[in-house]
Order: sequence, then structure tokens, then C-alpha cells
Amino acid sequence: MIISKLDLTPLLQGRHTSPHSVLGMHPLTRSRQKGVVVRAFLRNAIACTVVDAGTGENWEMKQIAPEGLFEVFIAGRPIVFRYQLRLTTPTGEMRQFFDPYSFLPTLGDQDLYLFNEGNEHRVYDKLGAHLRTIDGVHGVSFAVWAPAAKQVSLVGNFNHWDGRFHQMRPLGSSGVWELFVPGLEEGELYKYAIRDQHGQVRFKTDPYGTYFEGPPNNASIVYNTKAFQWNDAAWLERRRANAGKLDQPISIYEVHLGSWRRNPEDGGRPLQYRELAPELADYVQEMGFTHVEFMPLAEHPFTGSWGYQVTGFYAPTHRYGSPEDFAWMIDYLHQRGIGVILDWVPAHFPRDSFALAEFDGSHLYEHADPRLGAHMDWGTLIFNYGRNEVRCFLVANALAWLERYHIDGLRVDAVASMLYLDYSRKEGQWIPNKFGGRENLEAIDFLKTVNDLVHHYHPGAIMIAEESTSFPGVTKPTHEGGLGFDFKWNMGWMHDTLRYFQKDPIHRKWHHNDLTFGMLYQYAENFVTVFSHDEVVHGKGSMLFKMGAWHIPEKAAHLRSLYGHMWGWPGKKLLFQGSEFAQSGEWNYDTSLDWHLCQYPDHEGVRRLVGDLNRLYASEPVFGQNDLNPHGFRWLACGDADASVIAYLRSDADEKTLFAVVGHFSGATRSYRIGVPRRGLWREVLNTNSQFYGGSGLGNEGARHTEDSECDGYAQSLPLTLPPHTTLIFKWSAES
Repeated sequence: MIISKLDLTPLLQGRHTSPHSVLGMHPLTRSRQKGVVVRAFLRNAIACTVVDAGTGENWEMKQIAPEGLFEVFIAGRPIVFRYQLRLTTPTGEMRQFFDPYSFLPTLGDQDLYLFNEGNEHRVYDKLGAHLRTIDGVHGVSFAVWAPAAKQVSLVGNFNHWDGRFHQMRPLGSSGVWELFVPGLEEGELYKYAIRDQHGQVRFKTDPYGTYFEGPPNNASIVYNTKAFQWNDAAWLERRRANAGKLDQPISIYEVHLGSWRRNPEDGGRPLQYRELAPELADYVQEMGFTHVEFMPLAEHPFTGSWGYQVTGFYAPTHRYGSPEDFAWMIDYLHQRGIGVILDWVPAHFPRDSFALAEFDGSHLYEHADPRLGAHMDWGTLIFNYGRNEVRCFLVANALAWLERYHIDGLRVDAVASMLYLDYSRKEGQWIPNKFGGRENLEAIDFLKTVNDLVHHYHPGAIMIAEESTSFPGVTKPTHEGGLGFDFKWNMGWMHDTLRYFQKDPIHRKWHHNDLTFGMLYQYAENFVTVFSHDEVVHGKGSMLFKMGAWHIPEKAAHLRSLYGHMWGWPGKKLLFQGSEFAQSGEWNYDTSLDWHLCQYPDHEGVRRLVGDLNRLYASEPVFGQNDLNPHGFRWLACGDADASVIAYLRSDADEKTLFAVVGHFSGATRSYRIGVPRRGLWREVLNTNSQFYGGSGLGNEGARHTEDSECDGYAQSLPLTLPPHTTLIFKWSAES
């Protein structure tokens, strides 16, 4: 036996820290004879032979340990040569294969340097599991970052989850462990057995894994994400051509894939990626939305988290199909002219023992101090954005969704929780930054970096912040001191407006400021006007049942007037599924939307209205192309709280095209006069009280001519009939 006992014991126990120095083929001088020694540690083997891959010459190995350790000294062959192992099992089966320990590392020094520096933007092509052909040999390379680990093994069905047989090698001081396994193919299940400094072994899924099996096992699955043949080149070219042109119509339909529509003939199961795509595309086109925004579809073990507690950041969830099926859905939507935005969650991750938490026995991805690393609201852990490799993991993750799956933009969840060290914490529960402030400087730097790199590598892709505070410059470019997002959700407008519409109409005059205050900051950021999933859960009531009325028809009228105001107001649009047809019940992630309600006029009327609002918004540049233009908005009347009336003008920069939006939110019918800047005919292009939408039909007979009666500071005005709970939109047509 040539192997030393210092190597033998840890090798047999599956805890060798440098297995490639012992296993495989190595030059050796023995009793003045030069040659090579070959060692192999094989499961379920009673015999093993070394076979020269070129000549077929072979040498029988000696079993030096009953666990399956074999060794042979080959004299007269002093130079390492290409070889295979021929294994015989107890049943007499013979297999011949290349030795995993005969291959050089699949990562180079430059790869590791950039990763440790935090600047390897395509690290997802280096770490994780990848189908590769090395020296003509097909197999899978595995690489995982676990710098505090004492030892790491690859386990899977191929070795019966026994960590002794595929012990990985550390690559210098990089913290990366690596192994190439010939003969493995797509579909293999695997995990990493990580031994910490105290000898405890943790079985962990791959942080860079691209596909996972479901709970309770949650194993990573080897998958080739590059095999899909895309057919959306024309879409991507249009996206590139529009890069930087933010003043385009964007109307987003927010979708939770598992509850949008289910198959009633198959136990009410959610539609799969390929099933859903055609139905969703038909509906989105019918409704006039330009984009869909999927709530998080990265892998997560608990369906009740809605996808916000991610354990597989690089993997589309298995619930609705394979990664190829996911790609097919995106490709199909693009071919139908529909953009796709994905909800992305870099703010935190769950404590599941099989995933990122205490990954290598240390607080690797999270902060060790709970005042920095524990999220108070969700019981999750916060990424350590100051650690280069963690920042690299997250930046590359954003880029991977756009690169691998052609996603058109990311909505970044919970940005406020990332920006502030004291977010949702009491005195003494947080640690100030190095300047004594409450800003999370490392997270801010991370957000700037990821936004800049997304725009650099994927021109035309958009980044949207869900950010609920007054943090300055969220949508300013980074070179101007901003965070570099394209858009920010307008949470202030949403809260104020809903607070107003939840009031009984007789009390609204005391809350008129809720309707008008938002214009004071409307152009401080590039806003998306939103009513998202967060507003229709946890006892908040559906959009319909929020309305300050008693009966469904009246609630529907309120909701129609709200949507008319929302689409008339500046800003891109987002509406959560079910809200477009005034679903009565709160959203339930575990059941289908109540599509049967569309047979009733109150619900179908709201749905028809939303479709018409989208078409008006997209077809009239005054709206879609002037959302971010402060010169495109002017108040006509904003002070009549007693009548619950507001009116404002939407126009292009040259005021060649004018629209007047008039909102009347009381229960009375009023004869009312609104001052306008132009004489002529103003056509009533939309009336939320139309019978087509379920209203009474009362309006202004399709148009009104101005009268030379001074009002609101203008020499001419429009005499209008204002139905109860109605928003009217008029377009100036011609001089009288």
C-alpha cells in the first residue's frame, strides 16, 4: 500500500480536504523505478482496472480498503497519461469510464479572481452545475463557494447520496470547491455535503442551481439552460431600439401564475407555463395591457410565501414546468408583442436549512449580527451586500434572468428595507453605518451597480423599484447621484387615493387633499401608478369592496371612477389580476380568480372599462408619451372639495393635443362648469358612467362646445353634466 495513513483515514471517512492530491494518477518514483500511481475510491466495486485510453493496455488495481479504495503503481510510465477505469460490481456488471480525478479544474485563476473581487458578471456560467465536454469527454462540472467549509462532497443518486465517493477539491484561497464528473447527464439530482469546522455535515442545494425538485427533498437538478431555441429576435431588437425612451405607454397586468386561472377538469390545478401562455396572451391583448408582471417565479419551497421566500435564485419554480417550459412561455408572450417583467427578491432569503442560511457553517450570505442580518418583519435573513462574492451572486442573478430567459425588466421587491439599516427596527436594534447614519451604504452601492449593469448588458430592459419612502433620486441616473432605477412604484399616490375612495361620499370633502397632494411630488421620480396584490390581501378587502358604498352597483361605479382617474393621471400603470373585473373577494393564492363574475354587468362593465382605458392610454401619445413630462399636466380645478370635483389637463409639450379629465366623486348629479384653455368642441371620449360599463348612461351627449363664460381663470368654459361617481375624459377637437 503506497497511500499514507494520513491520507487514508480522512479519505475513507469522506472528509479529505484535498482529494485530487491522493486520488487519480500521479507521478511517483518507487524503489528507483519511475512510474505513476493510480488510486480510485469507488462505490459498489469488487475489482477495478486502469485502462490506457489510447492503446487499451490495462493494469489491475489492488483493493487496499474494503470500502472500495483501489491502488496500483504502473512502472515505466513516468508521465501522466489519459486513462479510464474499468469497474466490476458484486453482480458481475462491468462499467468503463473516465476518472473524475483525472481532470484539471474547470475554473481558471481569472474566474476566481473576478468572483472574489465581486466583478464576475457571468459567474452563473462558472459556479453551479454545467454540462461540459472536456478533452472530448462529456460530463457535468460542479463548483460551489463555501470558504469556511472544512470539506465538501458532491452527493446524488449517482453515488447513493454518499459523500465519500465524490469529494471535491478546494481551488486555492478562493473558497470555491470544484469537481468534474464524466458521464453524468441532464436530469441528475444532486446536493453538496458541506462539513463545517466542527465536523457537522449540512446537505445543501446549489445556490446557482437552475432547476429543483419539489419539497420535501428539494434537490438540485442538472439542467441545460442553453438548449432552448428562441424565436423572439424581432421583439428584442425593438426593445434595444427603444432603450432609454422611458416615455412609452406601459400598462402592466400583475399576475400570480398559480392563481390566475386553474384547470377545473383536473382538480383545480394551476395551469403550467405552456398552458398558460396562450390564454394569458389572448387575455392581455384583449385587455390592452402592454406588459405582464409575474410575482416571483424563482424557486421557493413554501407556496404560501407567494414566491417571496426564495431558495433557488437562479431557477424558475418547478411548480409549472421545466426551465425550458418557462422560456417557452416568455418566448410566446414576446411573439405576441407582450413584455414580461419579473418580480425579483434580493432583499432577503428564508432560513430553510437546505438553502443559503449558514451555508458553510458560517454566516456566509447573511450578516452574523442579527441587528444587520435578521429581517424583523418576515423572519428571514438579510444579504451581506458588503461581501464581494455575495454581491457577485446577486448582480449575476439579475443578469441571468435577462440573459437566459429574455426577461424585459425586473421589479425589485422591498427596496426600502434594503436602503435603511433601521427599517422596521426599534432603538438599539440596529447598527449605524460608518458615518453614523441609517442608510445601508453597501446595499445602496449594490443597487446602483445592478441597475447600471442591467442597462449596460441589456439595453431597453427596465428596472422598477418597490420603494415606499421619500429616499431621494431612486430613478435618477447613478452618474447624477441616483440609484439608477427606471421607475418607482407610486406608493404615496396609491395610499392617499385609496384612503379617499374608502370614505363615504358625504365625508370625502374633508379629505379632498388626498386627491391633490400627490401632484406636489409627481415628477420627483419616474412613477408607476399601482394597485398591486398587496392591496387585496390580509383583510384589506378587494378593490371593489374597498369602495365607500353599500351596494355592489354603487361600489362598481366608485371603482370605475377611480380607474378613470388612475388612467388619466400621469404615470405608467399597474393593476393586479382580478381587480380589472372587480373581483369581490380578497385574492387567494391557492384558488383561481372568480372568472364567473364576468357574467354580471357590474363586473363585466369594469372589465370593459379597463380595456378601453388601456386602449386610450396606448393610442393617444398625450397620455403614454407624456407620463413623465411635467409640462404635460395642468390643474383645471382642484379646490372644490364640497362638490368632490377635480379636473386637470393632459397635453403634449406643444399643447397641440389636449385632454381634460374631470372626476366627480360625490353621489349627486351636478350641472357644472369647468374652465378650459381652448375654445371649440370638446368630445367626450370616455365616460365611466356609460351603460356599456354598467352605468346609467347619463353624460354629455358625446361632446360639449365651450361658452365664453370665464371660469377657473380661463375666458371660456365647458358646461357639463356630472353624473355621480364618474370620471369623464374630453378631447379638444377644433376651434368654434
